[in-house]
Amino acid sequence: MPPPGQTQLPDWDGLKLRVRTLIASHRVMIFSKSYCPYCNKVKELFRSMHVEYYALELDVTADGPSIQQVLAELTNQRTVPNVFVNGTHIGGCDSTYQAYHDGSLQKLLGDSKDAEPYDYDLIIIGGGSGGLACSKEAAALGKKVMVLDYVVPTPLGTSWGLGGTCVNVGCIPKKLMHQAALLGQALQDSRKYGWQYDEQVKHNWEVMVEAIQNYIGSLNWGYRVSLREKSVTYLNSYGEFVEPHKIKATNRKGQVTYHTAETFVLATGERPRYLGIPGDKEFCVTSDDLFSLPYCPGKTLVVGASYVALECAGFLAGLGLDVTVMVRSILLRGFDQEMAEKVGAHMETHGVKFIRKFVPVILSIQMFVQVEQLEEGMPGRLKVTAKSTEGPEIFEDEYNTVLIAIGRDACTRNIGLETIGVNINEKNGKVPVNDEEQTNVPYVYAIGDILDGKLELTPVAIQAGKLLARRLYGGSSTKCDYINVPTTVFTPLEYGSCGLAEERAIEKYGKQNLEVYHSLFWPLEWTVPGRDNNTCYAKIICSKHDNNRVIGFHVLGPNAGEVTQGFAAAIKCGLTKELLDETIGIHPTCGEVFTTMDITKSSGQDITQRGC
Repeated sequence: MPPPGQTQLPDWDGLKLRVRTLIASHRVMIFSKSYCPYCNKVKELFRSMHVEYYALELDVTADGPSIQQVLAELTNQRTVPNVFVNGTHIGGCDSTYQAYHDGSLQKLLGDSKDAEPYDYDLIIIGGGSGGLACSKEAAALGKKVMVLDYVVPTPLGTSWGLGGTCVNVGCIPKKLMHQAALLGQALQDSRKYGWQYDEQVKHNWEVMVEAIQNYIGSLNWGYRVSLREKSVTYLNSYGEFVEPHKIKATNRKGQVTYHTAETFVLATGERPRYLGIPGDKEFCVTSDDLFSLPYCPGKTLVVGASYVALECAGFLAGLGLDVTVMVRSILLRGFDQEMAEKVGAHMETHGVKFIRKFVPVILSIQMFVQVEQLEEGMPGRLKVTAKSTEGPEIFEDEYNTVLIAIGRDACTRNIGLETIGVNINEKNGKVPVNDEEQTNVPYVYAIGDILDGKLELTPVAIQAGKLLARRLYGGSSTKCDYINVPTTVFTPLEYGSCGLAEERAIEKYGKQNLEVYHSLFWPLEWTVPGRDNNTCYAKIICSKHDNNRVIGFHVLGPNAGEVTQGFAAAIKCGLTKELLDETIGIHPTCGEVFTTMDITKSSGQDITQRGC
């Protein structure tokens, strides 16, 4: 029988000869259909390799169905794309990509044209947590790996060593300064526990910064040693693509070298965004500067309401400084807003001032005229003018330091991605990838904070980097799971979460399909000093029609990160309200509150806790 749409039997012998001739006469022959996404993906692969191919679109060829039937007899494959390289049948899309990753495709292509070998199997641009994890995993799997890392100094000249944002100007120094502030609170509490001391307690910023920077320096050195031990080549150079599979590396002295690799991973991370107003880069600092600031910042204005803004405002206030936070709209955008407002309320009761609905428009600098203050303005004196977002009101005040924390921008616009055709989201500079962290250019992958629509968290980048290396070189198929990732905001009252914010849960499931359990609690350690009674808060969001599965976990209290980390594993395993109720709590702890929750939001009952 002729294939549908044909009125006469085809010349099978002639078609077989035509198919064999096409396969024999083209280095790469793709039997394709113009609308097929998998066919387009294979074509994109060969284009990225700068390999010419011939594609016969079977859906627009008169005898296309018959040719596909001939191919089925020849290869036992009934789908497209159907790929041949130098006469050898490769298969479909998955088979072609697998051949690319294991090198057999390149070898087949090399049968007809000697290909110059690459310098490296893998080059990673960015020596942060994700890039380092990926590099070491790939090296452990026997691959030749290079890591390029270069810190463009801030407008104030701040730079740092190997390890990326987390180690140098993020999680590590932030948590240590948070700890410094908690120790100050503990000193106040200690008097109620019987500790007596006569001398006035004060904080020395310079001593703290030196100790923290010494620790960070030891981490920087440890990373370099680790790379050397694993035979990973490290270059303190700025990487930029100049052609497919080739980058230019420029070091601090302006010296240039060129390097090629079969595969590349982008792990360039993000840097703080500036306001774009007069005086912001000249006179303000960001988190990139704060943690190594050689002088106490004094009276500080924090511009922004991100987690970075509130964390920094929190520990600065905890160290005894006069701190104000200028907020354009809401606190902790993207987080549960009930929790965010409780974070802000606690900070206000502990001395942090908030200016709502204002944005800076002008910043100018004025130095003190007294001789004792003329040490190059460390700190200086800043006059800030801001306008309301809701009316004509103008705000003016003076500060010693202005810290900008309004968000971060992906470091993707000046590394030559346009040269090799890697797509980015033009709005935010982030890189779209598939579920295997692969960009639209098949030999280029991306991990970490630069991924479009993914979480900006260090452990996520580390996990994604390791798993990517294992998929590329270890035969693994495990992908990074970006769902139910726990995180904590290290404000004075820490906020830990895992799963959906309440707003997002309502949007996704409908309010009528959810049950929210919640409770206030008072940590035992705070009862003797008599502070912050019924300030800590816990809630879980459950899906009624999924066995009351916990889809959102939120806790506001001391050591929230430790509490959240433990419950996160249970949530991964499908934690339900019934399982929580069956769990026996550890007494007296903060985490046990989740095992005794019985009041729902919908009931409207009082959640104030009394007694232990």
